[in-house]
Amino acid sequence: MLRIGVVDDQALVRTGFALILDSEPDLEVVCQASNGREAVELCRRHRPDVILMDIRMPELDGIEATRLITAEPQNHTRVLILTTFDIDDYVYDAMRAGASGFLLKDTPPDELIAAVHVLATGEALLAPSVTRRLIEQFVAGSTAYSPAPGLDDLTERETEVLKMMARGLSNQEIATELYLGETTVKTHVSRVLMKLDVRDRVQAVITAYESGIVRPGRHDDRH
Repeated sequence: MLRIGVVDDQALVRTGFALILDSEPDLEVVCQASNGREAVELCRRHRPDVILMDIRMPELDGIEATRLITAEPQNHTRVLILTTFDIDDYVYDAMRAGASGFLLKDTPPDELIAAVHVLATGEALLAPSVTRRLIEQFVAGSTAYSPAPGLDDLTERETEVLKMMARGLSNQEIATELYLGETTVKTHVSRVLMKLDVRDRVQAVITAYESGIVRPGRHDDRH
């Protein structure tokens, strides 16, 4: 049974998401909060596997709440950001703060449920086109790339895998392109996350862009 939290300052929105999630036999909504401060406290108390987080809320917004929740070493809760608009700086800030992905609030119920399952398995919800577009938009104007700690520790193969992750490729797609087994790719991905000291693929992709390993608009990294 996966434990879920729902955070939104609108009671009807919270109730709607909770009803959708509770209708699944393997999902249980264990806590609901109306602001970020409540979310942090309830997360410490209930330890949900995944928490759906609104961004704009009173007292403490979703970005700061995400940062506090993901900063706790013993807290393995995955944060799924709920947003009205897919391209805005709040979403990017939330992902930089540690969120594992984001969904539009009008996402169909089956996609919401699928997203929760993806995050609960430890993967990041990395919708390649939207997420990459979002990241590119907010790093495109910057020429000040700052190499992240751990990048120099990556092997040539791990760097190659990181570039492909930044292009939005799945483990299976990376395996096909590199003529490797999917299990081998998973091992490479795990080592990349460990060496960069990031929680998941989203954080790794942001690191790749902000370090200049991948440049906006250039996805064929073999040239």
